[in-house]
Amino acid sequence: GLNPRDAFGSHDDADHVYNTPRAWYMLRHFNPRTKVWDGPNADFTPRSDDLPWCMVPEKKITPEDVKYALSSHYQGTPYDPYEGHGSPATKGIFRPIGVNRNDFMALIQMRPDVPGEFRAVEWIAFASNAFNAMAPFYANVSATPEYLANTTAEVSTGSFYWSSRMIAAMADASYSTSVFHIERYRLAVEAQGHALLNRYDEKLRREADGVKRAALRERA
Repeated sequence: GLNPRDAFGSHDDADHVYNTPRAWYMLRHFNPRTKVWDGPNADFTPRSDDLPWCMVPEKKITPEDVKYALSSHYQGTPYDPYEGHGSPATKGIFRPIGVNRNDFMALIQMRPDVPGEFRAVEWIAFASNAFNAMAPFYANVSATPEYLANTTAEVSTGSFYWSSRMIAAMADASYSTSVFHIERYRLAVEAQGHALLNRYDEKLRREADGVKRAALRERA
């Protein structure tokens, strides 16, 4: 029968540094108990060329779950380049998903329990995924708040883009002392994002005028 991995995938030397370990980590993250991913008796390792093409996650996943996967740098494994006590023989040997050269992340969330006009939400984040935070936008808008729209060549904390880049630059150089602050920052920003969506979802449900609903989506 057709094997999608053989038909559409590759097994290049570069895959064993870049793509295969990343796929292994994401499968391990979303299906930690379905297979054995670690140790001498592992079903699959970061170098396995026969990783499952796709799997059904063990639980329903949230935007935050996807963001974690896209921000990953092999946390909880010997391959984490930020691990202070890791072995030089293993730490950093595979290219993480979340690296300091990330520039932009977009995540589309379709919410089936919300009216179609504002069902789709796009969560965006700038700079390194290991250190940034997502902000939500209603998908069908033509303008965004100034703080997120005013990216220019001038570095400024008045821009979400440049603030994200500066945070990433500082945190990458001092990971062990920054990671807890980054986690709190990410939780605070994403919680505020959900609060905004909840508030504006309710306003949109109550507003009968289409022009005013469009203005509400952009204001959010």
